[in-house]
Amino acid sequence: MLGCHPGLALAASQNAAPECGIRADGSNPCPVTLLRPATAPLSAMARLGRDMFNDPKLSGSGQLSCASCHVPKAHYAPDDDRVFARGGKTMQAAGVRAVPSLTYRERQPPFSVGPDDATSEAAPPAPAQTGPETPRAAKSAGNTAASALALVPQGGLFWDGRADTLQAQAAGPLFDPREMAATQADVVQRLRHAPYTNSLMALVGGSASDDILVTEALFALARYQIESPGFHPYSSRYDAWLEGKARLTPHEAEGLTLFNDPEKGNCAACHLSTVDAEGRPPLFTDHQYEALAAPRQKLALPGSMDLGLCAAGRTDIGAASGYCGFFRTPSLRNSATRRYFFHNGVFTSLREVMDFYVLRDIEPARFYPRNKDGTIALYDDLPRQYRANIDRNDAPFGPRDKPALTEAERDRIVDFLNTLTDAPVDGQGHPTHP
Repeated sequence: MLGCHPGLALAASQNAAPECGIRADGSNPCPVTLLRPATAPLSAMARLGRDMFNDPKLSGSGQLSCASCHVPKAHYAPDDDRVFARGGKTMQAAGVRAVPSLTYRERQPPFSVGPDDATSEAAPPAPAQTGPETPRAAKSAGNTAASALALVPQGGLFWDGRADTLQAQAAGPLFDPREMAATQADVVQRLRHAPYTNSLMALVGGSASDDILVTEALFALARYQIESPGFHPYSSRYDAWLEGKARLTPHEAEGLTLFNDPEKGNCAACHLSTVDAEGRPPLFTDHQYEALAAPRQKLALPGSMDLGLCAAGRTDIGAASGYCGFFRTPSLRNSATRRYFFHNGVFTSLREVMDFYVLRDIEPARFYPRNKDGTIALYDDLPRQYRANIDRNDAPFGPRDKPALTEAERDRIVDFLNTLTDAPVDGQGHPTHP
């Protein structure tokens, strides 16, 4: 299968047949028909969810809707220059993490700790005992089987995996005092006196309790994200290339090769570029968690450190110290349109991210501040007792004689990442054609 599926390994994989690499003219010699989500008119529940998604009066301030932070024209990500969104009852509270995009969540599996099977999107069976990640071999884009025996955290929503479903995810910002800052009473009052109230009552019944109203409202928000094509259009140039309908430029083709090469970028070890066994387009994430030790964000609350997964409040793993500093691997789709990167928004360009990956363990002074004695304050946003969790094994991390990627090669990977940007959508999230 590796020899005939484009995007599965390409020229970078030792297992790929040469004829299924990238042609000299940038075309794909082995095109496939991608299995995209079926499209149909939105159901009544999804239409209700769309109305709610755009309703600022559901918030405690009456000024903040889901679409305020997840802007359709920005691929359901922020479109302003703020690292952390403003919210709360008076719109003066600041969030503590960079707002992620809501695109491509329809295939996100629920959280679990299980075998390191990066090629599968199904939740693995629960292990007999959960706890800190078991040791694994370094992850490689050329040999994902090397780490398959390890039990790793995967799936879930938010940066820390604290929600398992889109319905549960929708409740997070709605009731967070730093975000939409609503109470259940606020939400119920709005649901019973909104332009879409009749539609809601037709679906849930006029005698529905307050709890049922809120539950169904959250379900409607989830259905909107699942059914609306704007949340998962798969309309990028790379998708077109996979189907043989577009060509990559020489720089983009080189970037894709470097992205997949386990000795160079090794990006595909975590950000899978493969068409799956069912023919679905790649999501450019393995849904897993890593501790990468991003530098501290200067705008972070003084005296606080974001511990990620181990502080997510999940009862199935508890406060397992082996997961402190772990954050979910995001999809790289539409990453070239983002203004801030990593959970704390510490970087402002893909090139800065590439430099961090390649140089963190070679030139740490580029990223971390100095202590008073002049030494480098390594990993300055993770308490010392958790620093053994930091990924130092997977290329391009780890001590080296020279960087795994040259300056020019880093630029080429950024060129490739630009091919993952979807075609624009209008203000209602309807995709336009490339």
